[in-house]
Amino acid sequence: MAETVEVAAGIHLVHGSDTNWVMVTEGSAVTLVDSGYPRDRAQLLRALAEIGRRPEDVAAVLLTHAHSDHLGSAEFLHRTYGTPVLAHAREVPHARREFLHQVSLGRVLANAWRPGVLPWAVRALRAGGKSETPVSKPRPLPGEAGPLDLPGRPVPVATPGHTDGHCAFFLPQAGVLVTGDALMTAHPTAPRRGPQLLPAMFDTDRAMALESLSALERLDADVLLPGHGPVHRGSAREAVATARERA
Repeated sequence: MAETVEVAAGIHLVHGSDTNWVMVTEGSAVTLVDSGYPRDRAQLLRALAEIGRRPEDVAAVLLTHAHSDHLGSAEFLHRTYGTPVLAHAREVPHARREFLHQVSLGRVLANAWRPGVLPWAVRALRAGGKSETPVSKPRPLPGEAGPLDLPGRPVPVATPGHTDGHCAFFLPQAGVLVTGDALMTAHPTAPRRGPQLLPAMFDTDRAMALESLSALERLDADVLLPGHGPVHRGSAREAVATARERA
């Protein structure tokens, strides 16, 4: 059962199957950032209902990146309700599955000795982690900097490294930063909690993932909503410093 937490007025973090998504409301409309695993769909629809919204109220799905645990229901919403799905231009072909930058089964098995890896892998498979749910018509985010014309006025923040086109989203009016997998606070395969990078096996380019933390630390945010783990309350600068130290 997904857990929905209102972290600020109209901004909800939802904990699904080891992965989070975010719902940002304005009037009856919703911006959905990510959508969990493919088999999280019932939880996603239930979370929308909990805040008094319907799937047709989703103005757009913003993808932090196109891993299966983040784009699970994006194509369903697009196909069923015409919901636009947007991603960084470099992530668009990934969302279409022209290629796949995701941890391989072989790499998971090579790390199976690490605490938590095998139980996580079993849960990921059950949640549809190996299901192919490509987005048929993902749209690139606008090339110019600035807020999107969507509920919450999210500002895209390019943070490549976890994938080539990973993108965080900053909600400046609320001081909230949706970090996706550029920065997380807990994961079943990680030994501790708090701001940190995902274990290196999950990153396409680890050095770039570390470099991308610089884009986050410049933001005036004091609430961080990660792709994995609980909400973090504290400055983005301090959270990045902790993540660098742990890396």
